Amino acid sequence: MTAETTISRPTGAALIAQALQQLGVKVIFGLVGIPVVQIAEEAIALGIRFIAFRNEQAASYAATAYGYLTGRPGVCLVVGGPGVLHAMAGIGNSSINAFPMLLLAGSCETHLVTKGAFQELDAISLLAPHTKIAIRPNLDSIPQSLTHAYRSAWYGRAGTGFVDLPADIIQSKSVEGTITTVVPAAPRAGPDPARLSAVAQLLRSAKAPLIVLGKGASYAQAEISIRQLIDQTKIPFLPTPMGKGVAPDSHPLNASSARSTALKGADVVLILGARLNWILHFGDEPKWSSGVKLIQVDISAEEVGKNNGDAELGIVGDINVVVPQLTAALQDWKYDTSSTYIESIQASKVKNEANAAKTAKVVKSPMGYHQIFDIIKNTLHKLSPPEDGNIVYISEGANTMDISRSAFPVEHPRLRMDAGTHATMGVGLGYAIAAHAAYNYPNPEARTGPSNCSKKVVCLEGDSAFGFSMPEIETMARYNMDILIFVVNNSGIYHGDSKDSDEWLKLQEKTQQGEKGGLRSTSLGWEVGYEKMAEMCGGKGYLVRTPEELEKAAEEGFKASVPVVVNVIIESGSAKKLEFAWQKSGAKK
Repeated sequence: MTAETTISRPTGAALIAQALQQLGVKVIFGLVGIPVVQIAEEAIALGIRFIAFRNEQAASYAATAYGYLTGRPGVCLVVGGPGVLHAMAGIGNSSINAFPMLLLAGSCETHLVTKGAFQELDAISLLAPHTKIAIRPNLDSIPQSLTHAYRSAWYGRAGTGFVDLPADIIQSKSVEGTITTVVPAAPRAGPDPARLSAVAQLLRSAKAPLIVLGKGASYAQAEISIRQLIDQTKIPFLPTPMGKGVAPDSHPLNASSARSTALKGADVVLILGARLNWILHFGDEPKWSSGVKLIQVDISAEEVGKNNGDAELGIVGDINVVVPQLTAALQDWKYDTSSTYIESIQASKVKNEANAAKTAKVVKSPMGYHQIFDIIKNTLHKLSPPEDGNIVYISEGANTMDISRSAFPVEHPRLRMDAGTHATMGVGLGYAIAAHAAYNYPNPEARTGPSNCSKKVVCLEGDSAFGFSMPEIETMARYNMDILIFVVNNSGIYHGDSKDSDEWLKLQEKTQQGEKGGLRSTSLGWEVGYEKMAEMCGGKGYLVRTPEELEKAAEEGFKASVPVVVNVIIESGSAKKLEFAWQKSGAKK
């Protein structure tokens, strides 16, 4: 993309806004103050949407999520000093998840550096080790610097490009001139032909092949070629939590509900856009077999051969280039779906799905996780079937995220986001705002599924996770975002203290008096009225305790045109073991 614009003696703020417009930026997430408010106002005047948050941390999370959903860097604008420190959360999120973000931050006047100026911070030195590029332009180099940072964040393994903007540069006037920005499509790396041939031959000889689909495959928007590979070769597949939808959850070769069986039984595994980190148990025993061959396909050479990966089998390249070539190399072969491996996966699926259905139908008072997710799922599916691809699921919280990821089927890519590789709590509401901005305004690059209509964003939040960013409910209300939020409220982190509020009050009293046996470190307020967060901002709030109340709230909340918070009181689980399923030990014995 090349663009050229002539403007007469613009301020630095106008130059920045103009450069962002020419880069194709449609929305900026942030929180303004001196001196960056001028940049936001100039951007708004050019038709760029500015979404003002209540905290820079949530704004930076939103920018990273927007980058993932659209495939181009999300832009975050913050003040200097504390604003940069808060936005560092987004930088970590961008780096660990490979989500592209362009972070712009104000800073003190150049001539005041080292004098103790207002919110002075050497942001370049602070952020350089954690970003792909960290630069401070002069007035005349603003367009080139923004373009370079944007491209650096986007190309290769995505991350953060940071631009430090001193107040004097933002406020100064430039000479009349022409702004030209050039951002060609990101180059795509292809595979070594010999390596590709060897991988194809290994897959042909496999007795129990498996394809693992990571969020990198979803980010790459490679679903068409991947579905063709799966349908042609008949190899079963297993998506990671955010890889769901690259191939439909309803596909008969989906091994999600037989995850342990699929991993343990596989002898050759093609890993597309996923890392051999904790989510995949590092590729090690006992979750995997001892002799498994792990073929990593990744845009980043540094990932190939990590942990139990085999560097001699790995392919460095863009999934959109590698997969079609691999499909062609396997065009005269398909896996025998009557194999013992497939039979074991199918048997495990039948058993596990039956157990899950049985668990979901267990009636409790207060309700349990499986029960409430089953009610929400059935209610939402009546209003919008999964095949329509018109619901985006955001989930965070330990049990809430872990259980819900398998409870809600996804048929299309980029319709499910969670806490990701760092398991970062606090991303939920920022992600929800980003998804609403990506899918409900003109932005064809972000569209997914068979229809081109707007999408309903549904947030599934643990009560602890919700507390990290609940002021952003006001942000949603201010921008008329009809986001539906379920707060799964067990009055604690992982679980609460008891099922009896009188007992909780006694524990609280012990804590206040300094006695032994008071509130635990995992305790939160008893049955906090989170639904009032929506009510006080002009949205709708529901407090529910029964299946009937939950079904009614879910249906009304889905149809609402304002933010909705459904506060679902569930069992405290105080007697249960602290456990997060995806962290169950995979260590060698």
